[in-house]
Amino acid sequence: MTAYKTPWCACCGGWIAHMREAGWTVEVVEREDLTPIRARHGIPDRWASCHTAVVGAYAIEGHVPARDVDRLLREGPAARALSAPGMPAGSPGMEAAGREPYTTVLILNDGSTRVFGRHNGA
Repeated sequence: MTAYKTPWCACCGGWIAHMREAGWTVEVVEREDLTPIRARHGIPDRWASCHTAVVGAYAIEGHVPARDVDRLLREGPAARALSAPGMPAGSPGMEAAGREPYTTVLILNDGSTRVFGRHNGA
């Protein structure tokens, strides 16, 4: 997996640590602007977050739990990305922000979306 993040984002490091603890090898690439990365992978602004990872044919946008990434690869849906839009409190890397329910959203190849996972936070 390759994770693209800005140099000043601390919560991205928390998500990367979460993925590594779950057994993932993560190469980190720092960029000043992640807009071109998101555009290349077809992630609309409304589903954007603070970092974008790429694994196989999929982009992983934001603080998506490792178990959702594992499920995505296991099921292999016709999709371009999986997103935890924004920076939900209690998601991996955002534990210090508190706890709130959040969803992960699958962005299908045709641009439509569906809820992929529901989470209660930390």
